[in-house]
Amino acid sequence: MSGEPPQNPQEPSPQSPRLSQPSPPQPSVPQPSPPQASAPHQVSVQRVSDGTYKRLTSGVGQFALAIGACLALVGVIMLLTPRTNKQTLPHVDASSAAEAMRLTAPYVSYAPQGLPAGWRATSSRLSGAEGPVAWHLGFLTSSDQYAALEESNERPADAFVKRMTNVDPLDPKSLVGTRQIAGGAWNEYFRKDKRQNSLVRELPTVTLVVTGTASYDELAVLAASLKPQPRTATTP
Repeated sequence: MSGEPPQNPQEPSPQSPRLSQPSPPQPSVPQPSPPQASAPHQVSVQRVSDGTYKRLTSGVGQFALAIGACLALVGVIMLLTPRTNKQTLPHVDASSAAEAMRLTAPYVSYAPQGLPAGWRATSSRLSGAEGPVAWHLGFLTSSDQYAALEESNERPADAFVKRMTNVDPLDPKSLVGTRQIAGGAWNEYFRKDKRQNSLVRELPTVTLVVTGTASYDELAVLAASLKPQPRTATTP
């Protein structure tokens, strides 16, 4: 055996531990949370007695409440609806009415022509398919008064005049006076309680009455405008 000391077997040299490098932080992605079931709404129901229910839904109080609601609705409608204080009067075609009278009457009729501006025909009525033929033609004058032409071949004429003037033409006290209009004589009558003035002219085949609340001067304008309408020639 040699005198050299035995050599220790080589021990592995310790390796220095490796330092781990920190990884860069990763952005966190929010994960959707699972839908949560919504809790049902809780509705509280309060029961009332039958007597309370009847008091709330019937009786004088409920009736008054309903009437008040209706009146409020009517008030709103009236406020929203446009209104005018001017009365709307009807209008008729005087020329067409005169033509119908000319074709119907068995006598020479009279119709107004050339009335002043502001006169408006508001009514027309033709009667007498059997018996006497009568024609009414009403006007609103330029002074907003009423004037009408009444004519008929009714005989005796006194009955017709009495109905149209509301006075008795046979009573001398009913006659107010006379005036000449367009070459003809017209009698003046007046009904006080009705404020009705009338002008009357009797012709051989027709009686003409001009009457209304208009003054005698305005009635005279209507009377002066009356012109005879020739009858349609008949074929033998």
